[in-house]
Amino acid sequence: MNHDTYADDYISGILRSVKTIALTGASPNPERPSNGVMRFLLSRGYNVIPVNPGQAGKQIHGQTVYARLADVPVPVDMVDVFRASEYLGQVVDEALALNPLPKVIWAQLGVRDDAAAARAEAAGIKVVMNRCPAIEYPRLVA
Repeated sequence: MNHDTYADDYISGILRSVKTIALTGASPNPERPSNGVMRFLLSRGYNVIPVNPGQAGKQIHGQTVYARLADVPVPVDMVDVFRASEYLGQVVDEALALNPLPKVIWAQLGVRDDAAAARAEAAGIKVVMNRCPAIEYPRLVA
């Protein structure tokens, strides 16, 4: 898939279908974008599970933080990636080890790795890169 642009129905279809989101790179710091996006997604009714090894066992917005995707105790529909582009491949590899697989890997603004996206897509996972669900949701769903 070409990840330079996305059709609005592709993005809105994802945002309307996912319910449980693992947010990698979650931060307890209210100044960090991941914190605000997590708060936004929770306010829209999504089940958001923070993932950050440095915060494991703590809580962010009342949600228990897990160290790795493999530690999340429930199936996730989407992995929202707040990590630098060079870590996207590692996150994709962790997601590919999950059973069941997530339906979507969403890489935040500025995060892109076409090779990692191709691996996810080869496994049947939809991929969005360099977009933010907190920007797309009001534009396409609300």
